Amino acid sequence: MKRFRITLLVVCMVLLYLGGNDLLVLLRNPKPLPVTVAELEQQEPKQEWLTIRGGHQNLLEAISTSGSVEVNAFLVPLKSSPESKDYRVLIETRNPQIVDALKIYHFKLESDLEKRKYLEDHGKLFYGQREVTGMIPSDLIERNNRNRLAKLSRDYGIAVPENVLFITEGKEPAKLRGFFFVGVALLGLVKFATTWKKRREPV
Repeated sequence: MKRFRITLLVVCMVLLYLGGNDLLVLLRNPKPLPVTVAELEQQEPKQEWLTIRGGHQNLLEAISTSGSVEVNAFLVPLKSSPESKDYRVLIETRNPQIVDALKIYHFKLESDLEKRKYLEDHGKLFYGQREVTGMIPSDLIERNNRNRLAKLSRDYGIAVPENVLFITEGKEPAKLRGFFFVGVALLGLVKFATTWKKRREPV
């Protein structure tokens, strides 16, 4: 019984932490903040949920973290100008149009002629300007991303800026999960307090 109460308390504390963190993120991010790529290159964003404008992409610079045809996401640099060699913003995208185009280009086209023709036909997608809405990931996910990129840099010589800013395209603050976690945690704490009180009562 004692072990059950300890386990219940630990689970409640974890849920309370996770739920509270979700609610704080939701409070800080009532709606996506419009910002330009140039601004992100100069300063830190004021919140995690962003709509990034004025960004230029070159999908030939996209980074695959798997290196196989099974990949379902790419890391795409977003620059303030198409001529720029440097970047700070790195978009993790699962956009089906982009993922499919890159998989075709890298894994299905065999000759240089086929690749040149494909780029000519899809030039706007590969080299276009686009707006991206997404979120800066949590510290744990960001550390994982940096570790993956560090390994790619060691294994394949891919140069990645040290101060790179990760954005997960399409991600939004969790609207209900925080309330659910906190609610379950509070119910569990009530259960814990009730069982503790019964144990302390004299027989």
